[in-house]
Amino acid sequence: MVNMNKNIGVIGLGYVGLPLLREFIAKGCRALGFDIDSKKVDLLNRGKSYIHHIPSGLIQNWIDDQRFSATTDFSRLPEVEAILICVPTPLDAHFQPDLKFVVNTCKTLARHIVKGQLVILESTTYPGTTRDVMKPILEKSGLAAGEDFALAYSPEREDPGNPSFTTATIPKVVGGLTQHCLERAVQLYREIVQVVPVSSLEVAESSKILENTYRAVNIALVNELKMLFDRMGIDVWEVIRAASTKPFGYQAFYPGPGLGGHCIPIDPFYLTWKAKEYDFHTRFIELAGEINTNQPYYVMGRLIRALNHNCLSIAGANILVVGVSYKPNIDDMRESPALKIMELLLKEKAKIAYHDPYNPVIPPSRKYRYNLASVDLGKIKDEFYEAAVIVTDHDNVDYELVMKKAKVVLDTRNIIRKRGLQSPKLWTA
Repeated sequence: MVNMNKNIGVIGLGYVGLPLLREFIAKGCRALGFDIDSKKVDLLNRGKSYIHHIPSGLIQNWIDDQRFSATTDFSRLPEVEAILICVPTPLDAHFQPDLKFVVNTCKTLARHIVKGQLVILESTTYPGTTRDVMKPILEKSGLAAGEDFALAYSPEREDPGNPSFTTATIPKVVGGLTQHCLERAVQLYREIVQVVPVSSLEVAESSKILENTYRAVNIALVNELKMLFDRMGIDVWEVIRAASTKPFGYQAFYPGPGLGGHCIPIDPFYLTWKAKEYDFHTRFIELAGEINTNQPYYVMGRLIRALNHNCLSIAGANILVVGVSYKPNIDDMRESPALKIMELLLKEKAKIAYHDPYNPVIPPSRKYRYNLASVDLGKIKDEFYEAAVIVTDHDNVDYELVMKKAKVVLDTRNIIRKRGLQSPKLWTA
């Protein structure tokens, strides 16, 4: 067990930070959560969760047991022994790495860090970030990394909504600035999860980039084949089922309306950007990005074709988007292709609505400002919508009801046929 008196600090109380806190608290640690969002902090201190798979009752138990509190006051950083940084690392409008959250966090840390602390970055980034960006900023404190404080990197591997793999069961890759830094970080994480030590910060940083680039490239491949097979009159879903019967040498990836989530659409571009420093062009990554980024436009083309086939126009049409999370059965909308599809629909003068049992409202984000709430399909008259576009295949959606409410149904996830439903209204994308 972890020392019962050990205090863990987590900066960034989102989909990475909160599950990480959960595991440390379960092992007896006290945890102090830091975030610049005062609304999140207030909710947590009142025992309220804003993440579906972290129940409010659990957070209230932490508070009642005096194991957890949240704060916006970063002057409290000296109270903790280890500081885990779980802040966003998005891309800017030009697909360049945007490290402002990491940089600003490090600037704050430099004002408050104390001798003997362990600092670990969990946010996905390009190889060299921890050593070349974080270390110089932190050392403006007057303390030397590797001597006065330990510095390490351990990429998050969260998969929200996957009951088979949780924070406690997914092995943790860890790299340190020095051997001592590595040992400190390994000792910390080993209390909650299996640890995979590696030889350097850069290897640990690269491992996460490789994981998500692998997925992005293979998803792009199957998305491209989907578009080709559509022109050839071949059912891509049947092709995948057939290929999946091979017991070796093939792993199934599935097409969709675009990539979503904080990692897969973003992480490969961090490596693409870094590669240019070495006069190297990551053509596979760039091509995969081009194909995957184009998928919402492909969906729009299929939708317009389906409407035209039914003598309907997209301009002025009522369009229902079904599912706005980036993957099934979670409430996470980060980089969801549904949001881009909704933007494209508005550009075509369509009237949009959405249905999603996990997301009652769409809050403002850096990219989108939709003022919408999820509609109750039971209160909508039959065939009110010219089209319904299934973007996310949540298990708890009544797809029979969806088909009743729309004249055309465009299914980007093959969920209708998986449910054994058939209708002349059905189109696939």
